[in-house]
Amino acid sequence: MLRTLTVWNFALLEHVKIEFGAGLNILTGETGAGKSILIDALGAVLGSRLAAAAIRSGCEWLRVEAVFDLEGQAALKALLEEQAIPVEDDELIITRQVSHKGKNSVLLNGCRVTLTLLKELGAHLVDIHGQHDNLALLRPENQLVLLDSADAQIEKQRGVYQKSFAAWNDCKKRLKAKEEEAKSTTERLDLLHWQEKEIEEAALKDGEDERIEAEIRKLSNAEKISGFVEESYTLLNGELGGKALNVLAALSKVKKNLESLSRFGSELDNACKMVENAYCDLQEASYEIRDYGSDMEFDQHRLDALENRMSVIDKLCRKYGATATDVLAHLAKVKDELQRIENYDADVEDLKVALRQSEIALKDEAKKLTKLRAAAAKELSSRIGEQVRELGMAKARFSIALRAADYGATGADDIVMLFSANAGEKEQPLQDVASGGELSRVALAVKAVSAANDDSPPSMVFDEIDTGIGGKTARMVAERIATVALHRQVLCITHLPQIACMADAHLYIHKETQGERTLTEVHLLTEGERINEIARMASGSDITAAALDNAREMVDNARIKRAKISRR
Repeated sequence: MLRTLTVWNFALLEHVKIEFGAGLNILTGETGAGKSILIDALGAVLGSRLAAAAIRSGCEWLRVEAVFDLEGQAALKALLEEQAIPVEDDELIITRQVSHKGKNSVLLNGCRVTLTLLKELGAHLVDIHGQHDNLALLRPENQLVLLDSADAQIEKQRGVYQKSFAAWNDCKKRLKAKEEEAKSTTERLDLLHWQEKEIEEAALKDGEDERIEAEIRKLSNAEKISGFVEESYTLLNGELGGKALNVLAALSKVKKNLESLSRFGSELDNACKMVENAYCDLQEASYEIRDYGSDMEFDQHRLDALENRMSVIDKLCRKYGATATDVLAHLAKVKDELQRIENYDADVEDLKVALRQSEIALKDEAKKLTKLRAAAAKELSSRIGEQVRELGMAKARFSIALRAADYGATGADDIVMLFSANAGEKEQPLQDVASGGELSRVALAVKAVSAANDDSPPSMVFDEIDTGIGGKTARMVAERIATVALHRQVLCITHLPQIACMADAHLYIHKETQGERTLTEVHLLTEGERINEIARMASGSDITAAALDNAREMVDNARIKRAKISRR
C-alpha cells in the first residue's frame, strides 16, 4: 500500500507531500490544477519514462519519493531479498531523481538499482487504470490469472497439471538429447573402441607406475646402494682400512664394564640400560642392512624391461590421465559410454514409451483443467457482463472464451476476452474493438468482481475513467470503485460528485500564484471542506445553500451505500 508520495520540482509541483490511507482516496480539483501530474509522478517512481523536460522551470533536478507498506506481500519481499535490498518493518522507500544533464538515479531503501528492476517491482506495487492505460487487463497472462483465481479447484488442478507437464517435458528433452547424441555415434564409437583397445592391451594395474618407478630408482643406483650397505655394515661389525671399527663389539665391551661397575654402586644403572638398548637396536639394524645388501643385485635386463614398461605407461598417462589409476578410471568411463551407445536403440524405445505414457497423463490433466476453466469462465463472464451493463453500456456483451493451445506451463488453453458494445455487433477480442473509455469500464467491472480474489497489486489508480458519463451510470461507477476499495487501496481522480462522495479520504488539488510563479498544492479536506468541494463539483462555481444541502445528502447516502456494499 502506498503511504506517502513526495514530489520536488516536477512541472507545477514545487514541493508536495501527500499521505494516503487505506480504502478510497479521491483526488479532485479544477481542470489543469495538476491532478494528472501527480499520477505522472507516481508512474515515474514505478519505472515509467521520465524526461528532463518534466523538471520545473528554473530548477536543475526533479525528485519523486514514494513510501510503500509491504505487509502481506511475500512475493515482492522475496524479489527484494534476491536483489540484496534490505527491508525493515515492511517498508520500501523508492527515490528517483533526474537532472538536466540527463543523470537518472533510482534508489530502493538506499540501494542503487536499474530502471528495469524498478519497472519489475512497480508491477507488484500499483496497478494504474486510465482512459488509455489498461494494458494490464489486456495481457493474456493476467487474464489467465483472473480466471484461475476465480475457483480454488482450478489452482489445485493446475498444480497437478504442472507436475505432469514437467514429467512430459523432461521425457521430451531426454529423447531429443539421445537423438542428437546418435548423430555422431559412428565416429564416437570408433574413437571409444580405439581407446578401449589401447588401454586394455597395456594390461595396466592400479598403482603400477609408482611401483615401477621405485624399482627403477633402486636398480639405477645399485652400485651406490651396495657401497653404502657394505660400509655401514662394516662400521657396525668389521674392519675398515685395516683398522678395527666394530661398533657392536665396542658397545658390548662398554656394556660389560658398566655391569661390573654396578657392583660398586647403582649410579650408572640407567646408563647401563641405555647402552644395552642401543646395542640391541644397532644389532637389529645391522641385520637389516646385511639382508638388504644380500638382496641387492644389479640386473641390466630387468632395468631395460622396467624402463620400456614405464615408457608405455607414460604414453598412456599423457593421453588419459596423470597416473595409471587415472588411466584405468578413464577406461571404466569408456566402457560405460560404449555400453550406453550400444544400447541406444533400446534406450530410445524406452524413452518413446515413457513419452507416450507421460503425454497421455498430461492430456488427461489438461482436459480436467480446461473443464474447470470453462465452468469458471461461464460464471465469470456472466458476472462481469452484468457489471459492464450496469456501468452505462446496456447493450454490451462480454465473455471469456477458451481456445485450444499447445501444452504449456499453465495448461493447454489460450484465454480471449470478447466484447461487443452495441446490439447486433459480433463479439470480438476486447483489445481490438473497445475504446479507451470502454476499456476503463470493463477494467472496473473486472476489478469489482475479482478484487477479493485476484492477485493484483495492493494499490490501484483510476485516472479519470469517469469521462463522458453521468447520472445513474456515474452512481454505478462509484459503487464499483467503492467495492474495489474494500479490498485494495484505491486512488481515484474524478470530476464527478457521485464518485467523490464515496471517499474515505478526499484530497483537493489546486494551483496558486506566488509572485510570478505558479505552483500546485494538495490539501486533505476536512468534512466541511469536503461538502463544499462536492457542492462545487455538482453545481459549478456558485455554491448555494441548496447545493450544500444536496452535497450533504449525497455524502449521507454514500455512507449508507458503502455500508451495504461492505455487508455483501
